Amino acid sequence: MTFVLPGTPWAEVSRPGEAEFRMLAVSPEHRGRGVGSALTQWCVDRSREQGCTAVALSTLPEMATAHRMYERMGFERAPERDWWPNPRVHLIVYLLDLV
Repeated sequence: MTFVLPGTPWAEVSRPGEAEFRMLAVSPEHRGRGVGSALTQWCVDRSREQGCTAVALSTLPEMATAHRMYERMGFERAPERDWWPNPRVHLIVYLLDLV
C-alpha cells in the first residue's frame, strides 16, 4: 500500500486537502481476515489526524471484493477521476468525505 499526503510528489488523483492511497494488496493466504479493512482504516485515521478533508483511492476495475469493502466503509465512486497510468491500465477512483 502507498499512502500519500496532499501536495506531495506521489499524489495522483487527490485534490488539495485530500489524502490518497493505492496499491493496497493482501497476500491470498491472508485475505478474508480483515487485513484490507485494517489497512484502509489506518489510511482513513491517518488522513483525519493530518486534517485532510477526504481520502481518494485508485483501484483496478476487476477488484470487486475490494470495491465492496470500500463501499461498506463509506467510500463512493468518483468516476470523473478515473485514469489510465498507461494505455493498458485503467484505474477507477473511490472517495471518502471526512467532513
